[in-house]
Amino acid sequence: MSRRVVRQSKFRHVFGQPVKADQMYEDIRVSKVTCDSSFCAVNPKFVAIIVESGGGGAFIVLPLAKTGRVDKNHPLVTGHTAPVLDIDWCPHNDNVIASASEDTTVMVWQIPDYVPVRNITEPVVTLEGHSKRVSIISWHPTARNVLLSAGCDNLVILWNVGTGEMLLALDDMHTDLIYNVGWNRNGSLLVTTCKDKKVRVIDPRKQQIIAERFAPHEGLRPVRAIFTREGHIFTTGFTRMSQRELGLWDPNNFEEPIALQEMDTSNGVLLPFYDADSSIVYLCGKGDSSIRYFEITDEAPYVHYLNTYSSKEPQRGMGFMPKRGLDVSKCEIARFFKLHERKCEPIVMTVPRKSDLFQDDLYPDTPGPEPALEADEWLSGKDAEPILISLRDGYVPIKNRELKVVKKNILDSKPPPGPRRHSTCDSDFSQQPALEEVLEEIRALKETVQAQEKRISDLENKLGQFTNGTD
Repeated sequence: MSRRVVRQSKFRHVFGQPVKADQMYEDIRVSKVTCDSSFCAVNPKFVAIIVESGGGGAFIVLPLAKTGRVDKNHPLVTGHTAPVLDIDWCPHNDNVIASASEDTTVMVWQIPDYVPVRNITEPVVTLEGHSKRVSIISWHPTARNVLLSAGCDNLVILWNVGTGEMLLALDDMHTDLIYNVGWNRNGSLLVTTCKDKKVRVIDPRKQQIIAERFAPHEGLRPVRAIFTREGHIFTTGFTRMSQRELGLWDPNNFEEPIALQEMDTSNGVLLPFYDADSSIVYLCGKGDSSIRYFEITDEAPYVHYLNTYSSKEPQRGMGFMPKRGLDVSKCEIARFFKLHERKCEPIVMTVPRKSDLFQDDLYPDTPGPEPALEADEWLSGKDAEPILISLRDGYVPIKNRELKVVKKNILDSKPPPGPRRHSTCDSDFSQQPALEEVLEEIRALKETVQAQEKRISDLENKLGQFTNGTD
């Protein structure tokens, strides 16, 4: 009698656990916009969630430690004139977040370390280039200040956020609505999925499609695609009978899948979250109440089912913490932020280990916050792997770094319009010093207000620590 050999894997016993009720974020009105975005973005400092808001679009940013009931007057980030559809934290600056909106613009925001008293309404830079709503944004993994946006105008634009300028526009590649866009590990290639049923691998700098596959999944529902660490492409989609399906492909031989597996008959689009360090992909369906996870290896059947985390309530969206934001002392290998209708619930994925020592095999060096390239170096054709950091002593977030935007002064290049009239010029010169004094005074007042806001925030934190200590 032959015994079935169980495949060895250190991730076979990964299990998910929701946090205690007092560690959730309660009373958040999560956006009801119909869009396949994840509605939530997290990093080692903050959790950001797209919320309902009257007259325009908004999202809320909470420091990770500010759990519990969220004050209904908590400041929002408001600047868009229509609903926000996607948000993404900059991987190289934990205080910078980008937002894409139905109002056709992309905005980049600097979030202070203290909790501001009023709404944040002034973006650092507004990027205008799309003619229809913008539903996808994604930062470049290794180059500083490079941001990608994709809109319902079938256009993909790459921006240099540091100058506020458009670097590249990929405008003739997609014949229909773009469903998702993903970078490879060093940011040299893109993978996109589209309503025309094609998955494309694109070299953005050469503006060329270097591989494409028609209908990797036969169903009509949206397909998602991401790069794996090895350069393969992992896809999720639907069969002709509307069963959900996952696939693994080699872009050098796109005709035959490396692996193709049917899953279930649910109709929610599967959002894949991939951890390159462990080669685990987590699949979260919108409207599902479960997270399935699989390990991708180089031995058949290549995509190995590990387990399913199940809960009672369906998810409206999901945030995925970067590796450097995890608690290595608890053998935590992933943390999700699950959105309900009125709250956000962190879910912790751990690998049970008896030892309290640092587990080298679970935590290889992982991409840190330092960019490997500048935007112009990347544009000129350079590629670089992410700069890695060790998590042995846990990751300590860097202090707030200012995002500086260098805009060219349009007055330098254009002559003043119309003939010059001496009288007005003379009066302008006489008013110049007074104007400068007013501006100086406004600047000083702004600094005072910011200092007071920071002081209030610090005192609130101290009070919180004091009250927690006395509980």
